[in-house]
Amino acid sequence: MEEYKVLLTTSGVGSRLGHITDFTNKSLVRVGDKPSISHIVETYPINVTFVVTLGYFGSHVRDYLELAHPDRAFEFVEVEKFQGAKSSLLHSMKKAKDFLQAPFIFHVCDAIVDYKPAFPFENWIAGSAGDACSSTYRTLNVRNGTSLDSINEKGEIGFDLAYPGLVGISDYKLFWEKLEEIINDRPGDTQLSDCHVINAMLECDSQFKILYVNQWLDIGEPLTLASTRKKIQSSMEVLDKPHENIFILNGSVIKFFYDDKIVRKRVKRSEILSGLVPSVEASKKNFFKYGFVEGNLFAKSINTCTMKRFLDWAHLNMWSKGLGVDIRSECDAFYFDKTHRRAKAFLNGKDDVAIRINGENVDPIDTLMSALDRQMMIDGVSSIIHGDFILDNVVETKNGYTLIDWRQDFAGLLDVGDTYYDLAKLNHNLIFNHDIVNKGHYSIDYGDDGGITCDILVKKNMLDCQEVLHSFINENNYNLEKVELLTAIIWINMAPLHEYPLNKFLFNFGKYNLQRALNKGRRKDAIS
Repeated sequence: MEEYKVLLTTSGVGSRLGHITDFTNKSLVRVGDKPSISHIVETYPINVTFVVTLGYFGSHVRDYLELAHPDRAFEFVEVEKFQGAKSSLLHSMKKAKDFLQAPFIFHVCDAIVDYKPAFPFENWIAGSAGDACSSTYRTLNVRNGTSLDSINEKGEIGFDLAYPGLVGISDYKLFWEKLEEIINDRPGDTQLSDCHVINAMLECDSQFKILYVNQWLDIGEPLTLASTRKKIQSSMEVLDKPHENIFILNGSVIKFFYDDKIVRKRVKRSEILSGLVPSVEASKKNFFKYGFVEGNLFAKSINTCTMKRFLDWAHLNMWSKGLGVDIRSECDAFYFDKTHRRAKAFLNGKDDVAIRINGENVDPIDTLMSALDRQMMIDGVSSIIHGDFILDNVVETKNGYTLIDWRQDFAGLLDVGDTYYDLAKLNHNLIFNHDIVNKGHYSIDYGDDGGITCDILVKKNMLDCQEVLHSFINENNYNLEKVELLTAIIWINMAPLHEYPLNKFLFNFGKYNLQRALNKGRRKDAIS
């Protein structure tokens, strides 16, 4: 007989997390460097079988677990009714009944609990003596400090411990018997949970020992998720995006994209960029996996000397290859059509107007884009490009450099793109980067006169490296004015991808710099 299995219910929508779960399952929300479900899986011995209920974005959960934990045993259970009438935690658990005809542990997928699991020869239930709010969690009444007396619904004032959603079921036959009775008596109740079954088992004289847990981290709602992330911090400096994510575990990097076309293209481009980027080891519909690259993140070690060496390396290995392809139509789509779409998404039905930013008059976005020299902007230089050419995507290794997090395409092109885009991405990153954003070293303020002030802290080292980049651009006969225009456009394009206040900062900071670059070009033309 198997010792025990672990039941993980991931079928629910996770509505308490709001927009965070708009594009994937709540069990895949990143905590530290990996999703909460990986923290839970790694709590248990390697030989334990997990029974996982799948519903809301269930394919994401299945694909991730198979990709991230190939050495683990999973049994997946499809739950068709995971929201609305006749859906509940208990209904999801019932779907797993045939897979759990043995002692099992039930572990909710939004609780990271610090405990050492053991074979559940007897029933037990976890309880936490922390300051959990009873309006948010179910609570436990304890008899003699050792055994469970009853479980309270949310909102009960008098209680002894909070219930994190972790219980060991030895009397599994009685559990399933009582579960069936409760569902038959209350078929339309969407609030039914394991707690109802456990209380029914207590009425049949079943005993549940109390397992006191010292640390219980909840990720079920935004505030508790933020608190948990402060305690389990990530080694990565990334800007969170709801439709994509990155995880690091067991010596591998796993990338998630809600848009599966991006996955297919990135896997294909990993072959095109062979030798420059890590080899993709495996992929699923919405995920791909590659080996973690040992080395130093270039963003941490860059200086003027290494910057020059890196630019020469990029020119030799990328920008001097793939030349001569006509990419004007792609540049037009990428720089103009895309920017109009992104600006429209940011404005969300509102009209953009002229405004004073940092003391200068700045035109509406449509006026700014119309003022660009379209022929100059679309006259790109085709080459092999990375596409998201920022310092945080460069790892300095013993043998040179490895590029990570490459872009999936350039306006549909996989083999080549515009060298100017790589140059502009790097130029943007020397001013605006993850380190600055994560530390909150940017600001946007609104004056009483309706004007805006945008400011950002830039390190002297980064400004020195930007001078090296600009010298490289001029020495290799690229157009620095175009790079500066594209840099401003990049900030505008980033705006709708982020939350307030960063989105407001990016849009207005981008407009301000676009206006300045246009004015600079006009002054240059007037002088000449």
